[in-house]
Parts: sequence; structure tokens; C-alpha cells
Amino acid sequence: MSQPAETAANYCYRHPDRQSWVLCQRCGRTICPECQTQAAVGVHCPECTREAQQSVPRTKPRWTAAVRRGSGTPVVTYSLMGVSVVVFVLMFITGGTGGLVGQQVAYLPVLTLTEPWRLITSMFAHASIFHLLFNMYALFLFGRELEVLLGRARFAALYLIAGLGGSAAVMVLAPASAVVGASGAIFGLFGAYFVITRHFGGNAVQLLIVIGLNFALAFVFPNISWQAHVGGAIFGALAALVLVNTRRRQQRPIQIAGLIGLGVVAILLLVSRFFVSY
Repeated sequence: MSQPAETAANYCYRHPDRQSWVLCQRCGRTICPECQTQAAVGVHCPECTREAQQSVPRTKPRWTAAVRRGSGTPVVTYSLMGVSVVVFVLMFITGGTGGLVGQQVAYLPVLTLTEPWRLITSMFAHASIFHLLFNMYALFLFGRELEVLLGRARFAALYLIAGLGGSAAVMVLAPASAVVGASGAIFGLFGAYFVITRHFGGNAVQLLIVIGLNFALAFVFPNISWQAHVGGAIFGALAALVLVNTRRRQQRPIQIAGLIGLGVVAILLLVSRFFVSY
């Protein structure tokens, strides 16, 4: 019986000193056990394995698809909810509204100029679990729909302007109080939703009932800032008026200027009333 011929083809192309009788299923070159990668059929050499891996389309993680522009996922809404929950947990473990974190994030009108960050941080702070749950539920219901309708940047601007408007109303109507909560911004969403619904001919009766009931609760239960509700609703409605009347692409500069103008008005109210009160 004859022996196989001792030729270069019988040796691994990557390790010429190693004899092998196994061929790559794709290119047909001889490969030793160290160079073999098991495939669905047969084995592949390192180069063919690498080429196969590169030809397979890479799937992006689900979170990157969610944040991609035009994905439809209400990223801003969920982010606002997440930050609010984190702040509440930090407040809870440090003593609530009177604790270390609570004292640093609450909005006190007297500190408007010296600690202006409180205008923003107070929008994520809540006095109780029920306060947090109510606001987050409202944000979940209205925020998702408005964010998808307006877009992330416009929705974020609306939320911020409404929150500033709520703080401005507190400064003007109750400058001696201290407030926490996203209620001003939430009522801004109520006001914006009402304006947008009416602009496009929708029925807003049920929304008006919801807004009315929530306003009434501010007078029934203690320690609820109705001033922030009123200010947030007014500024949210005004922001929505700007948005619905500047929807065309060529009106983008007017839209941006209008939203910035509302923010400036809120800040001017805060500053001017500050000098009158203090």
C-alpha cells in the first residue's frame, strides 16, 4: 500500500513544520488543529473566519437604537422620570426635605440670585412618595405623547420653560415660601397639551376637567404650591402657542427666538420680583 506524497500541500500554510490532512472548507488550504475554527460545515482557517465575521452585519445595542434621532422612543421623558426617582431616593436616605440633599435642591425665592441652580434642581425633588408618583404618572402619560409629537429638543425646552414659569409665579405670588416638585413643569405640559389639542380641532373637555381637579387639590390639601401650578400652566400654554404657529421649516429661527424669549421673561420676573421683595 502506497503512502501519501510528502508535499507542501500536506502541511499547514501557517505552520510549515506541521503536517495535516484537513482543509479549510472555504479556501481549501491545509490547516493544522491550532488554526482550525469549527464552522457549520467543516472548519475554517483564521483568514476565512475573520472575513466571515466581518461580513455579518453588526446589530447595535437596543439602547443606541432608542436614542437614535427619529426612533420614536421618548428618551427625554424617561430621563426626567429617572432623575426624579434618583433625587427622591437620595433625599429619602439623607433625611427628606429637611435633610442634606433636600436642603440643597429645594427652591427658596430668597436664594434665587445666589443659588440659581435651585430653579432646576427643585423640579426633580419631591416631598413624599405620593407627590413623586402623581407627578411621574402625569409625566408618563402626557410627556411621552408630547415628546413624540414635538421632538426631543422642543419637548425639553417646553418642560424647562414651564418649570421656570412655575418658579417665577412662586416668586411673584409667594416669595416667602419654599417649594419642591415637578408640578410647575407638569402643569406646563397640561397647558401645552390643551393648546395643541384645540389648535388641531380636538376635544379638550376631559383635559380641562383633569386640570380643574388638580387645581382644586392644591387648595384642598396643605403644602401644595398652587402658584407653581398656575405659572407652569401659563408658560406651558404660551410655549405651545409659539410651537404650533411656527411649524414650518423656514420659521425655525422665529420658533427658537420665541422659546428663548419666554425663558427670558420668566427670568426677568424672577429677578425683578427678587429686588422688590428682598
